[in-house]
Amino acid sequence: MKIGNIEFGNRPVFLAPMEDVTDIGFRMLCKRYGASMVYTEFVSAEALVRSVKSTVVKLAISDCERPVGIQIYGRDTASMVEAARIVEEARPDVIDLNFGCPVKKVAGKGAGAGMLQNIPLMLEITREVVKAVNTPVTVKTRLGWNSDNLIITDLAEQLQDCGIQALTIHGRTRAQMYTGEADWTLIGEVKRNPRIHIPIIGNGDITSPEETRRAFERYGVDAVMIGRATFGRPWIFKEIRDYLDGTNTGVPLDFNSKLDILEEQLRINIERIDEYRGILHTRRHLAATPIFKGIPDFRQTRIAMLRASTVEELIGILEECRERLGGN
Repeated sequence: MKIGNIEFGNRPVFLAPMEDVTDIGFRMLCKRYGASMVYTEFVSAEALVRSVKSTVVKLAISDCERPVGIQIYGRDTASMVEAARIVEEARPDVIDLNFGCPVKKVAGKGAGAGMLQNIPLMLEITREVVKAVNTPVTVKTRLGWNSDNLIITDLAEQLQDCGIQALTIHGRTRAQMYTGEADWTLIGEVKRNPRIHIPIIGNGDITSPEETRRAFERYGVDAVMIGRATFGRPWIFKEIRDYLDGTNTGVPLDFNSKLDILEEQLRINIERIDEYRGILHTRRHLAATPIFKGIPDFRQTRIAMLRASTVEELIGILEECRERLGGN
């Protein structure tokens, strides 16, 4: 599979762009453990054009995480085009247009999945961004606005005609948000369309190596993108890669190794962002990671993690967890 000149090899697995999740520390670790491509948190075009500092810092990428995509969202052509030009100066490998975010503060204002109610504007933005930059442009969207508006099969062709070089489809409508089960049947239908020649990336409810393989085999997608299942679990890409490639040694990472990875994520984020926001971002992963499930009465410890305000305090809590599990 290729996007532009980027060769991904067989059955690539991507890290989905997620607000307040895919910070630089997390991306670097996901890449180290086997993610074929990673994406930044999504970036507001309007805020980028206005040079809002908290938005501009999201453009910081490292060569060790490449290939890396920067995703932007907005609701008008001019700001999206200008934002894409600004993003291109950060030298991402891909510029991704977010037409899929379902949250009210984005979709309710006409951006993200809100664009599914204004297809002419979506297509205009896509065409103009493609013309404005030299970096490969891709799109991420959903099946449609609701179950009465499942438009992705036609929309995929229209977006392809705008010049995008790959399309990611999340198998839900905007109305579903993140509820219910992702429906991959329409993703497979898009992929089987003989008129589609760009890569189709499937997204939604992939949580294990087995589900990843089924997605490739049943629906024929060119790549699989994983989102929520990666929270506090960057090593999931190693598990999936080993399974797909038949290189699984049968020796999974133990608790101490996984805790070391999460502590490294904390250190990277503090170094690359700052202490306050580095802790804030990493706490989200610590609260979601499955590695603490073996600790009895963990609720108070989780609360303490979420309240920790210094790196020393947070590391102390993590080391206490290491001791409580007795190094197992």
